[in-house]
Amino acid sequence: MFGRVRNAYGRFRDARRARSGPGDQGGSQKPSRGGAKRPRNLFEAAAAYVSACAEDDQESIDEAAGWVSPEALSFGVNELACRAVIALARERDESPRTVARELLGLPSA
Repeated sequence: MFGRVRNAYGRFRDARRARSGPGDQGGSQKPSRGGAKRPRNLFEAAAAYVSACAEDDQESIDEAAGWVSPEALSFGVNELACRAVIALARERDESPRTVARELLGLPSA
């Protein structure tokens, strides 16, 4: 029973987001190939947020933080960090734990 309610609510929420106008979360949209606007996804927000943090660009940090909810941004940043550590570990032929500790300046365990 709850599955039906959850699915109905999800369809309602998705339909409402699709109909939202420029005044509703207008900063969270960008033109797509067809010229229509689409919402930013959490990975785009995370990439923009982390890049802006690395460049110390507060305006871009604030913009990217407004694209998705704080929880979604946190998940995206966490996923980006995991993928980056794994990629560096493969490049260096070291364990992800060693790479993560080196990036944070911690002594090896």
